Amino acid sequence: MPSANGHSPKRAVLYARVSTDEQARSGYSLAQQLEALRAYAAREGYKVLEEVTDPGQSGASLARPGMDKVRDHVAAGGVSVVFAQDRDRFAREPAYHYLLRREFEEHGCKLKALNDRGDDSPEGELTDGMLDQLAKYQRAKTAEQSRRGKRQKARQGKIVASHSPVYGFRYTKDRKGYEVDEAKMRVVRRIFEEIAAGRTLRSIKRGLDGDGIPTPGGGQFWSHAYLKQLIAHDVYRPHAYQELEGLVSPDVAARLDPNKIYGIWWFGRKRHHQGQRSENGPDGRHYRKTKKSIWLDREQWIAVPVPDSGISRELIDAARERVKYNRPAAKTGARFWELSGGIWRCASCGRAMSGTRVGSQGKRRFYYRCPNHAASGPKACPNNKNHPAEKVEAEVWEEVSSLLTEPERLQAGVARMLEDQRRGNLEREMRLWAKRLADVDAKRSRYQNMAAEGLIDFDELRAKLDALETARKTAARELEAVRSHAEQLASLKLETEALIEAYSYRAREGLDLYTPQDRHDAYRALGLKVTAHPDGTVERTLYGRPVCSNSKTPRLSP
Repeated sequence: MPSANGHSPKRAVLYARVSTDEQARSGYSLAQQLEALRAYAAREGYKVLEEVTDPGQSGASLARPGMDKVRDHVAAGGVSVVFAQDRDRFAREPAYHYLLRREFEEHGCKLKALNDRGDDSPEGELTDGMLDQLAKYQRAKTAEQSRRGKRQKARQGKIVASHSPVYGFRYTKDRKGYEVDEAKMRVVRRIFEEIAAGRTLRSIKRGLDGDGIPTPGGGQFWSHAYLKQLIAHDVYRPHAYQELEGLVSPDVAARLDPNKIYGIWWFGRKRHHQGQRSENGPDGRHYRKTKKSIWLDREQWIAVPVPDSGISRELIDAARERVKYNRPAAKTGARFWELSGGIWRCASCGRAMSGTRVGSQGKRRFYYRCPNHAASGPKACPNNKNHPAEKVEAEVWEEVSSLLTEPERLQAGVARMLEDQRRGNLEREMRLWAKRLADVDAKRSRYQNMAAEGLIDFDELRAKLDALETARKTAARELEAVRSHAEQLASLKLETEALIEAYSYRAREGLDLYTPQDRHDAYRALGLKVTAHPDGTVERTLYGRPVCSNSKTPRLSP
């Protein structure tokens, strides 16, 4: 008997789906599903019009290439039934399953799974609906158990392994911890050193690409975004045992060596929601993966200690400060804004000045202004001054380029800055730790005299000496770290001077060779910061040193 759409009721489309996780976890393959569907269709006398597969697709969405193909087949007519091995192959949400069933019924087609328990009666639909809800509950329960299991594993001080470790590390054999990958960690150290020395992310990327160093994913070209993520990662920043004690459980702390330094791998910082969206384009339908990440409260983060990267905290903090306000330069209005990307900021609210254009084609004027100048409420900023872009950029470049032709002035400024830092903090820290070492030696001598005079027994002496030895190792380690930082500052001075010399050489070759992008990179390398005040004055700093700003067009001098 013909069906409602005028075709034989024995025409079927076979549909199979497997998500990436299912295939990796249980080998739930497309081939196995199709084999079962072919056998059922042959046994029931159906003619198979087409076999449609959705490899690596989640059932949480209907935006799937294979499912869209099935729906197009049904809408065109000639299909009496669509088979799948299990009901959740069509969709994991009961609402989506109901939507598909009603849509297919409009074209005289049925939706059937080999594990259906009911029939077409109301009672049968109720049975299948209850089974769908039960399956949904079981999936939610499994997901929650998996989430809680991962959190428990992290609380035990173990890494929750993903497809790849953080760059510079590798998994231990049991994949529950990290160990340093020396070859890759040298690349990480190079990145931190070059950023701290004043190189831009753009120049570092070019250097890594030019040296043929593979990216963490094995690709050929590094990205600015990944470099910024790497710099911000706490897994490289050293933490003393005392810092970790308050972040981990007592059991985890008991397994740590009080005399060692550790990095921190954070678990549970974000909650991720993944999906897929279909879009129609001129060459057909496309499918785009979507991912939304939500930051969780800091209290929900779990700290997992990992081996020390060997990179000093001072070097990491210096690199982070360099890129703290780093943003891509703006290209609003088909022009390159040399002072954008965080170089020029508003003194009132701290926002990076943005570029804007005024006027029509041929009569356009370009200005820098605070993006909060027109805001209302608590975000409103009193700084409503517009600064002519071409005029200000020309003034800044005139001042910086004059310094680039006299590199000795810049180098003197850098030397003074580093000397101030060395004299201020490092010498004080050296004296502090040296004094603690001397105090430990003095206490050791007193305890030994007390034992000799019988004031304390040998067990008490041994306990006191053990405690002193721990304190001595800590003080010696910290003193060595301060001395190492002093050596790094000396190295940083040489690297920075070489960087200045490189830019200065280009300036002597010809200032016209500098493109707007080159100027922007030079400003970043030289640590130029520009601050706009509501009265129209502009303050500038170079390598962290304030310069004269008593007029609206101050002259730079390091």
